[in-house]
Amino acid sequence: MIHIGNAPCSWGVEFANDPRNPPWRRVLSDCAAAGYTGIELGPVGFMPEDPIELGEALAENGMTLIGGVVFRPFHDPDAWDDVWDGAQRTCKALVAHGARHLVLIDSISPRRAPTAGRAAEAEQMGADEWAAFVGRIRTVAELGADHGLVVGIHAHAAGFIDFEPELERLLNDVDDDLLKICFDTGHHSYAGYDPVAFMKRHMGRISYMHFKDIDPVVKARCVENRTGFYDACGQGIFCNLGKGDVDFAAVRHLLLESGFNGWCTVEQDCDPAGTTSPVADARANRDYLASIGF
Repeated sequence: MIHIGNAPCSWGVEFANDPRNPPWRRVLSDCAAAGYTGIELGPVGFMPEDPIELGEALAENGMTLIGGVVFRPFHDPDAWDDVWDGAQRTCKALVAHGARHLVLIDSISPRRAPTAGRAAEAEQMGADEWAAFVGRIRTVAELGADHGLVVGIHAHAAGFIDFEPELERLLNDVDDDLLKICFDTGHHSYAGYDPVAFMKRHMGRISYMHFKDIDPVVKARCVENRTGFYDACGQGIFCNLGKGDVDFAAVRHLLLESGFNGWCTVEQDCDPAGTTSPVADARANRDYLASIGF
């Protein structure tokens, strides 16, 4: 059975300490009002780390905690303490609420930001740097597994796991019993690849889905102008589902054909100070998914 959730990034929440963030209780109540029964944790520290406080709020809104993301600079050996802190706290929060999915994302690197969507131009790590990078990902994946969580790697624009060959190289380097895929339809399109074609090849390793759509006109402009990721979000690169270039009917067919059972989480990254209405977008996205059978 497929369940549909949402995430705080759809309300512009990317970093726990951003003063522009909406109140966490409003995000929960908005999410429930828009028709969802599950939500991600968001950046650890945005929602309360006191399990009683958060547990009561989840129950009040009829919400299940689906999972959480470690969006930290795995690419930077000097930032390991930050990565490890985020991983430990996220695992602790997920276990406290019975969540299942730990998602690992290499965050945006200044070395890769100018080449988001430009695979041929992107700087690549040398062999030793790559090996150390994979080692850090493996260490956090082992932490998640030790907590009983299903760990998935998530490709992300402007990080070092952005383009399809990098993602597939990592999948070859880490055992599939330890590391699954959290597949994000929008980031795969942003990178210049076909999400459906990738899913056909790797469906057996996909444990969790992020549903994003991409406005192809905005994408082309942002890639041409080397627009930064958060500026691209502000310009609306992640449009409402069904309005962009991702074929969600084909995505649904593949999920059903493979017997996928679990959560698919809508993520429509936006500017927290923008003029759009996150709750209206969340409701429109839920309605669209219902219209195609989700």
